Order: sequence, then structure tokens, then C-alpha cells
Amino acid sequence: MKELSTVSDDYLNSQMKYLKLLSKQYPSISKASAEIINLEAILNLPKGTEHFLTDIHGEYEPFVHVLKNGSGVIKRKIEELFANNIRESEKKMLATLVYYPEQKLEIIAKEDTDLEDFYRINMYRLIELCRYTSSKYTRSKVRKFLPEEFRYIMEELLHPDNRSDHKQEYYHSIIETIIDIDRAKEFIIAISKVIQKLVVDRLHIVGDIYDRGPRPDIIMDTLMDYHSVDIQWGNHDILWMGAAAGQPVNIANALRICARYANLDIAEDFYGINLLPLATFAMEAYKDDPCKEFTPKVGDQKVSSSEKSLIAKMHKAISIIQFKLEGEVIKRRPEFEMDHRLLLDKINYEEGTIELKNKKYKLKDSNFPTIDPKNPYKLTKAEEIVVEKLVSSFKGSEKLQKHVSFLFSKGSIYLKANSNLLFHGCVPLNSDGSFMSMKLQNKEYKGRALMDKMEVLAREGYFFAENTLQKQYGMDMMWYLWTGKCSSLFGKDDMTTFERYFIEEKETHKENKNPYYLLREDDEMCARVYEEFDLDFEESHIINGHVPVESKNGESPIKANGRILVIDGGFSKTYQKKTGIAGYTLIYNSYSLQLVSHEPFSSAEEAIVNESDILSTTVVVEHKVKRRRVKDTDAGEKIKDEIKDLKLLLLAYRKGLIKER
Repeated sequence: MKELSTVSDDYLNSQMKYLKLLSKQYPSISKASAEIINLEAILNLPKGTEHFLTDIHGEYEPFVHVLKNGSGVIKRKIEELFANNIRESEKKMLATLVYYPEQKLEIIAKEDTDLEDFYRINMYRLIELCRYTSSKYTRSKVRKFLPEEFRYIMEELLHPDNRSDHKQEYYHSIIETIIDIDRAKEFIIAISKVIQKLVVDRLHIVGDIYDRGPRPDIIMDTLMDYHSVDIQWGNHDILWMGAAAGQPVNIANALRICARYANLDIAEDFYGINLLPLATFAMEAYKDDPCKEFTPKVGDQKVSSSEKSLIAKMHKAISIIQFKLEGEVIKRRPEFEMDHRLLLDKINYEEGTIELKNKKYKLKDSNFPTIDPKNPYKLTKAEEIVVEKLVSSFKGSEKLQKHVSFLFSKGSIYLKANSNLLFHGCVPLNSDGSFMSMKLQNKEYKGRALMDKMEVLAREGYFFAENTLQKQYGMDMMWYLWTGKCSSLFGKDDMTTFERYFIEEKETHKENKNPYYLLREDDEMCARVYEEFDLDFEESHIINGHVPVESKNGESPIKANGRILVIDGGFSKTYQKKTGIAGYTLIYNSYSLQLVSHEPFSSAEEAIVNESDILSTTVVVEHKVKRRRVKDTDAGEKIKDEIKDLKLLLLAYRKGLIKER
């Protein structure tokens, strides 16, 4: 209370309205004092472990596995705890049991001749492991993770009285009774899930949950069930967010990508989007067109030739619709400065050529039955009907709306967390390293202010009422965030989708990265960004993804002497040939910042049956001599404010300004 000895009565009186409200929660000196003691103690606990993932791109199996094993944290805990006390095979089995308790127990039940002995041994080991992983948390925090049906007995087992052996028989009896009444399986499943939660205090998803991979919906469901998560939107996320808001051009883009990777079932089967109008239209409009350039990339999927043919037609149909709809937005928003992306009016439809930058190119595909050369951006009546039905279907998808609402509630364009700055792509810069500016609603924005403004507009595009100017502008901004040069999510000057489909010459396919990517090794640029976001140049880090790190070519994810960490290493199978690995993740615990690279994941079934974990390599990026405590975190700052308020309340009680109840 020494720091409050200089608090004036005038200041105390000015805070009375708030302190009276606070006194309802802490109605006496003893209650307020107890909470101060509790909070001061919490400040000195070790900082919780943070887990960073990015660019998941629908690859749900490796994502779920990395989430379950905490990027190898659980395996390390098992190694630290049991060391040479149990065999390597037992450690592998125990780790698999923690990751996949239900599935592993089913296999054990069929194979193990002495199931009770298996239960007994592994229940004791799991209790030890749970006790070890929970040691940095308060009892009240651990209690929140315990399932209701086992809460009392788990608390007893996790906090034994080791000062004497009076209760040893009591603890032994709990285990034996659980086995005797046939509840061992349920107990093991429950405590395994508690361990999974305890090893990671907070999960950060640094963008791109959607597109390319097969099941982004499973990833979203998993995140919605996760105990503590935040999301920094990626360009592929904002695409689906705009689609859910009802922005037609986002819908067309999202479906085009689904068709490109033969993943239309994401929209149709998992989100309940009715694609029949699009399929019917495509078969009619392009019935005699092989749509060769739109053949889907099927990868290792089994797709029949007739299905491929239909997807190719749908792919071309939605692509042409997309180019038309983009033209509408570009003309409607001159401040987007995207007139150079108006390409349909640059085509010579008789010759089958296009003129770009004073050079003529032959088109690989010149069959455009739905384009009127005199008015190329106008949708046909049939296309209008398709778009209208798709918009209605996307807006009416209960599951998609639930997922996108979650992205808005837990997400943002960037986040400052415990002195680190998280964003998906870049901070848009000019070639001289200055912040790129953009005029929005008659005002210039740049740097952090531009990113803040774009986020506000995106939220308006989703949450504002239908048919309002704010909603329309916000929806257009969600498309711009997907593809615009000033978008921190996109980070390039152009998206050359049309050129890649229709022009052979690769010179037209080039998409120039924002200068941020060329300058990110430069200390001066880093200092400018750090200052813009109020970061500590010696302690902070920028953590982002978006551009895959080509590890196989010797590229390092550690940039600018450790100030920038790029953790996109190829979670998406599409990029793994380019990167040579299957993704990076990042672990930030109380002692160190650890970069983890992962080898390709075979399957969950392989991991369960053969107890084969993802092969991961950990590199310590930074090690702290002095352990970080809760008081060194954002949560610690909030606790310090709470303590200050409670001490003011104590002062008010002792001065008689507020009466105890």
C-alpha cells in the first residue's frame, strides 16, 4: 500500500463511482485483501505457453495432430518426466494415448490380454503427467479444465499430500474403484484431453484456414471448441468472410478455387451451398467446350472423367462470372486504383487475342459464349440468376455463418500479444521503405492506421444492415483485402488470375511482392515498423506467414536477426514440393521461443495404429536467462491494474468513504 500513500482525497473521490461498483464484488477489507494476495501470487507464476500456426489451408489431419501434440510439447514433457524410468516404446504409446485416447483405447481393448493392468499403469502415468503439466497454473485455473464428472477425484489425485503416507491407501482406492466400476476408459479419455489443454495456454492462428485443402470446416469446428484462441485473418479467410456477407465477387472467387482443386464438396456437402444452378448453367453454356484450361487439379483424389468434365465447365463458368463481377467493383471504387485489372474489354474477340502493356498475346482459350464484346462486364440473364441463387445460398448457410461469426469475434487483421506483432502477410510499404497510403472515404490512411481502417470496414461489410451504403462499401473492402495492392493480407501488386488461365507467356503471370518482403532484412525498415506498432526493438518479434519459406533451397524462416519469423513452411500439400517440409509452428514458453519444422504427416490412422508421430525438428530462436513470469505478459498488465484498483478500494474502506458490508 506504500504506493498509495500519495493518493489525494480528490483523486480518491473522483474514483468513487467505480469503487462502489467494485465493492459489490469485494464487500469487505478481508475479501479485497484476499484477492490482492491471490493476484500478486499469480503475477509470479511462469508465463503460459503460446502456440503459433499459420497457412493451414484446409489440411485438417496434420492440423489436428499438431494441435493434439502441441508441436511436440507433450512428447518433451513425457521425456522430461519419465526420462529413463520407462522404455521408449512405452513413451511412444503414452504419447499416442494422450493424442488419440478414444481410438487408441479401442485398439488396446482388442489386443491387450490384461486390460485392467494396462489401465492401472497408464492411469498412474497420466496422473503424473497431468500433475507435471499443470504445475505452472493455479488450482482454480486447472479446475476449469477438469471435466465435471471427474472433477473432484482428479483434484484429489493431482494434489496429493506428500508429507505423510496417511492418504496413500485413499489415492490407491480411487484408482482401483475407477477400474472396478468400469470407468477407466472414460477417465483416461478425460485426463488425456485435460493434458492437451494444459500444455498450451493460448493458440494463435496467423491466417489462411481456408482453400486448397479438403476440410476447413473441421478446422473451424476444432478452433471453436478450443479453450483459448485468436486468429489473424489471411487473404483466403477474408475471401470466405466476404462470401458469407453476400459479396458476389467473393463468392465467385471462393467457388473458383474450390473448383480448381476439385473441392466443391466443401461448399456443397459441408456448408450446404446449392451448386445445382451453377452446374446446370455451366453444362448449358459450355456444353460443347472441353474447358481444357479449367481441368481441376485433383491431386491424389479419385475423380471420374465425367466428374472432371463437369467441374471444368463449372470452373470456367464461375471464372468468367468472377471477371465480370470484379469489373463492377473496380468501376464502382476508383479509389481502389485497379483499372489495369479491367481485361475483358482488352480482348479482340474475333482474333482471340488480348493486348496488355502494348503487347498482343494469343489466348489459349477464346470461347466466350456469355460475353458481349460491346458490353463485356455485363452478366447475362442466366448468369444473374446463378449469382442471385448463390448469394442467397451463402447467406443462408447456417454452418458458414457460424464459422464466419467466430472469425470476426476471435479475429483481426493484426494482433499485439506479449510484445509480439502477429499479422498474416505484411505491412504494406513503398519501395523506399515508407508506409504505403490509400485514400478511403475521403481520408488518407497508411501503416497501422490503414490496417485499422480496413478492419473496421470489413466488420461493417458483415454486420451492417442489408442495402446500406456502409455494408456495400465494407463488402467491397473484403474483396480488396483479398486482392488489392494496399492489403496487408495479400501483399502483392496484382493477382494475375486471368493471365494464368488464358495466356501462355509466363511474363504476364508475374505478381510482384510488396517491397516489405525485399526490405524485411533491413534494420531501418524493421525499426520503422516496430515504432509504428509500439514494439520493443530489442525484445519484440514480428510473426507472420503467407509466403512459403523454401526450406529445401536453404531459405531460413528467421529474418532480420530474429526480429521477423515467417512460419509458413507448407502445411498445404500444394506447397510441400516447393518448401521441402510440411510446415513450421512456433512455441513461446516461459524460457524460450522455439521454431518447429514438421515432416509430412501420413494419417491419423497411421499415428494411432503404429504410434508414429510427426517427425519434428526444434530450433531455439531465443532463450531467456531470466524466466518470463505472468507479470511480464499482457495478462499481467491487466492483473496489475486490478491490484491497483483493489488497493484503492482498501484505502476507501479504511478512510470510511465506503462502508464494509
